[in-house]
Amino acid sequence: MNQNQIILVVFSVVVTLLLAFDIRSLFKFKEHEVSTKNSIRWTAIWILTAMAFSGFVFYEKGFEKFSQFQSAYWIEQSLSVDNLFVFLMVFKYFKVTGKAQHKILLWGILGAMALRAVFIFAGTWLIKITYLPAFWKFTLGPDQVGGEGFHRINLIMTIFGIMLLYGGIKALFSTEDDDHQDFSNSFGARFVRKYFRVLTKDASDSFWIKRNGKVFFTRLFMVLFIVETTDLIFAIDSIPAIFSIAPDDPLILYTSNIFAIFGLRSMYFLLANSLDKFEKLKYGISVILAFIGFKMLIAPVYHIETIVSLGVILGTLLV
Repeated sequence: MNQNQIILVVFSVVVTLLLAFDIRSLFKFKEHEVSTKNSIRWTAIWILTAMAFSGFVFYEKGFEKFSQFQSAYWIEQSLSVDNLFVFLMVFKYFKVTGKAQHKILLWGILGAMALRAVFIFAGTWLIKITYLPAFWKFTLGPDQVGGEGFHRINLIMTIFGIMLLYGGIKALFSTEDDDHQDFSNSFGARFVRKYFRVLTKDASDSFWIKRNGKVFFTRLFMVLFIVETTDLIFAIDSIPAIFSIAPDDPLILYTSNIFAIFGLRSMYFLLANSLDKFEKLKYGISVILAFIGFKMLIAPVYHIETIVSLGVILGTLLV
């Protein structure tokens, strides 16, 4: 097996074990709130698992791929935290508590895994076929191989860069408040009510029930659909952002992305129990988005090293 196949096999084994543990823990979960201490413990476990896997990437493919994994992981991790704020408001709005939150988050993660695979592999293919003709020639330095090369602009990466730069600047000065958002009128809720038979007042822990030989979907199913569509919207930011790190390596992007979203369940309960401590995070996320957008726009004429990007991302989150 080559290096990519070995990494894929190890990734598949680890993810399968994590999924099995997640599903098992869901059946054991009782109706009580998750403590901050327990949330911190499991958040740390998921992060350490990702760090261990990045160490395996370093062993197999070297420091550059290790840096790419780390950068893509922390970008997705930081943007996912922003996503969790919305999940928190959705659950609060629909009064979803206890085991039902765990169930929705688990299925939300499974849905995100499938969506991320489609977006990342399709995006990598699109990037490969959307390079514009070279617009000027340049001479490489004496320590670089190749002698001469060309600056090439990629249409998709440029569009992504503009989106992220604009989104970062807009988010930095945004005054929108999710606390007052009407989630019952969101796209996901309207779609479910239009195309499914929904019992919006049913408070069961099932996604559907049978009555008089007919299947009816429950309020919990509508909340799951809202969570999935919300994640789809957030992916419009996070997926373009990680393409700035390794646009030609979908394996690194996908594995780092999945490890990041795997810790979302435990991180959600940490956020729910410590909401006041994360009130400034949106500014850090805005700065990260703007930086990544800027990096993508100047990439044809100046390449910001992956290790520099990693330093900016971690430094911003730390601040």
